[in-house]
Parts: sequence; C-alpha cells; structure tokens
Amino acid sequence: MYDVIIIGAGPAGISAALYAKRANKSVLVLYHGESQLEKAHMIDNYYGFAGGITGKQLYADGIAQARELGVDVKNEEVTHIQMTASMTYEVTAAEKYEGKTLILATGNKKIRPNIKGVADFEGKGVSYCAICDGFFYRKKTVAVLGAGDYALSEAGDLENIAQKVYIITDGEPAPDTDKYEVITKKIAEVKGEAKISTVVFDDGSELAIDGLFIALGVAGGADFAKKLGIALDGDSIKVNADMSTNIPGVYSCGNVTGGLLQVCKAVYEGAEAGLSAVKYLKSKE
Repeated sequence: MYDVIIIGAGPAGISAALYAKRANKSVLVLYHGESQLEKAHMIDNYYGFAGGITGKQLYADGIAQARELGVDVKNEEVTHIQMTASMTYEVTAAEKYEGKTLILATGNKKIRPNIKGVADFEGKGVSYCAICDGFFYRKKTVAVLGAGDYALSEAGDLENIAQKVYIITDGEPAPDTDKYEVITKKIAEVKGEAKISTVVFDDGSELAIDGLFIALGVAGGADFAKKLGIALDGDSIKVNADMSTNIPGVYSCGNVTGGLLQVCKAVYEGAEAGLSAVKYLKSKE
C-alpha cells in the first residue's frame, strides 16, 4: 500500500513525487514508453539552464533525483486502474499496486491512427474505451486495434460482452495470446453507412465488425480517466485549482490537463498535485 501512486515520470509526475516524498509519504512512480520530453532536442527557455538542456537529459535527471530521494520509480506499463471498495486505487502493471491517492501525469497520449475512415466513425462504432462503450456491443462482433498489453487489456474488458473479439495489429507483430483471433494485416480503410461495418485490408480482404476499439501504444491519462469516471474536456482531464479531479483522492497534472504544454507549467502543476495529495491524506488520518 502506497500513500501516493503517480502514473508518468515526466516533469509533472516527478515534481509531484518530490513534494509528496518530502512530506514523508510513500510514493510509487510508474512509467513506460517514450516521453514527449525526450523528443525535445534542446530546451533553452527553462529557468536555470543558461546554455539549455536536452529533453532527454532533463527527463533522466528528474527520474534520478526522485530515486535519490527514495521514491520507488518503476518502468512498467500500466494497463488498468480501478477504485476498490475501501476507496483506494488498484493499479495493474507488471504487478498490482494499491494507493491511497492517485496522480495522473501521463501526458496526452491519445493516438488516432492514420487510417482512412477512422476519424469519420468516431462515436459511430469507433471507440477509445472498452469499459465505457463495451455495453453497446453485447453479443456483437468487435475488433481491438493494437498489438501491446494495452490492446490485450481492452480485449479482456470486451470478451465477456461481445460475441466475438478480434485483435488487429495493422502490420505489427502479433501479441503473445491464444485467447483471441489475431489479424496482422495492414488496414487500408474502414467503411460503413451510418456506423462502421467493415475493415478493409491492404490485400483487398474484408472483416465485418460492429465496433472498432482503438488501443495503440500505451494507455494515456484520458483513457484511465474514462475508466474511472473522471470528467474530461475533450481529451484533457478537468482539474480544479489544486489539481483535484471530480473523483476523491485523484489528481492530475501536466500536459494531460491541457493548456500551456511547457515544462514550467508541468512542474508547477506537479508540485500542486503532490501537495494536494498530501493534504488529502492528512484529512483522512
């Protein structure tokens, strides 16, 4: 049991971890995949770095700083988060972890595939959340687009609802599973009339489906927010001034909250989220 579990190891997540840990709380940071910060060749508008610093170096230094302070930082992909009966949060990664509070600092990772027709059918058979929309596909045929653990997790949420669940990797290697029929062919387009009805592959073959669930890469903050019932503004998580969401004990910070997509904003919001989580914990003691 951790006092604070943070998803994301960028400036927002690490800043939250530093403030929570310095308040003598047990803190776990989980992260996976490439951070947007790592893609920044040079950052020369952040306080204290007169000669600039690469995003990759700043990212690595932040993680090292948190570990030096005693924060548990683990490179594990989070596939599922749920609230327990005791109002704590169970986080599923390589292992299962439980936290009294949760901070979402994942960045905004929603990935819309560059496939003809997908954008046209969003809300008309194309979904980004199996738990949210799976109910509408009872005893129907659906497909999950993705090839990683996140895609398998989404398929797991659908298997007891839908009649048939396919996994389509769109040319990526097949995941290690024998529970679902896996199609590795590239997708040319998706088609339908009022709703999606067909996936067309680049070899001309077709697959009839009633719904397509997008689960590319790893889950982002908006994906977890939908599963937990956290209010969104588009793809961004809605937060109050103290970085709290509409769910007790859950906070969010950084790019996933929208607004200015800068390191300075992420660091400030991370500090606010960390301190707010500590205040929440004290109120429950």
